Amino acid sequence: MTQHNTTDSDWTTVIKPKERLLQIDFKELWRYRDLTSLFVRRNITTQYKQTILGPLWYIIQPAITVLMYMVVFSRIAGISTDGLPEPLFYLSGVCMWQYFSDCLSKTSSTFTANAGIFGKVYFPRLVVPVSNVLSNLLRFAIQLSLFLVVYAVYQLWVIPGQIHTNWYALLLPVLVLMLAGLALGFGILFSSLTTKYRDLQLMLDYFVRLWMYATPVVWPLSTITNTKLHLAMSLNPLTPIIEAFKYGFLGAGEFSWGGLAYSFVFTVVLLAIGIVLFNRVQRTFMDTV
Repeated sequence: MTQHNTTDSDWTTVIKPKERLLQIDFKELWRYRDLTSLFVRRNITTQYKQTILGPLWYIIQPAITVLMYMVVFSRIAGISTDGLPEPLFYLSGVCMWQYFSDCLSKTSSTFTANAGIFGKVYFPRLVVPVSNVLSNLLRFAIQLSLFLVVYAVYQLWVIPGQIHTNWYALLLPVLVLMLAGLALGFGILFSSLTTKYRDLQLMLDYFVRLWMYATPVVWPLSTITNTKLHLAMSLNPLTPIIEAFKYGFLGAGEFSWGGLAYSFVFTVVLLAIGIVLFNRVQRTFMDTV
């Protein structure tokens, strides 16, 4: 009987703990790109599975939301829309905010929602939050298309030539990337903490609802004349991003390179902190989930 001594060369895959907490194995993530695409398809197909209208909800939901905002915030509260048509103003904010909040809510439950899979098979755990961010791009693309259709109607027929789009609209891919980074950073941060403290998930749901009202979604930053309050609202990392989107496509709002630089640095630091906690928690999370 021949005895075979196993060596490292006999294995096709070697699983070992990360040597540093602030470490992302991009090569490993790329090797599992097929799994990422499977998760993306799963997220898309299961969201509205066994529904009558299916993906049409991607359009119905923002449309109803905009109508509600027009009644509550414009008609009743009398909040300014920076001189813009109400549907365009609210829809621009809803598109950007909805993508961020959807990504955040999905990634924040990465460990708790996928404990069954994580406990049975190995794959890079970051595949799940990354797939959530990517799958939500479909919803964002559909809602952005709705915004562009409404924009075209107003620009060509309702108030032709009165909406001043500019070259800053070309920053859209960068703005979406920053939104995804912020959502991913906050999401993996909260997913790491909720493995031990479950009530943080309930707190996050409440916090996100309040956060929207501290973000220029239903109100323009230009309406805040108090200097200290204006500064406080500008420290919200989402504020420069959403204002830049409105300024580029609608020609209204406050565009600031300094604000975008602040949001970018905030995103990078947040991702670094989130990855450190994520890598630390994934080593032992099965003991606490």
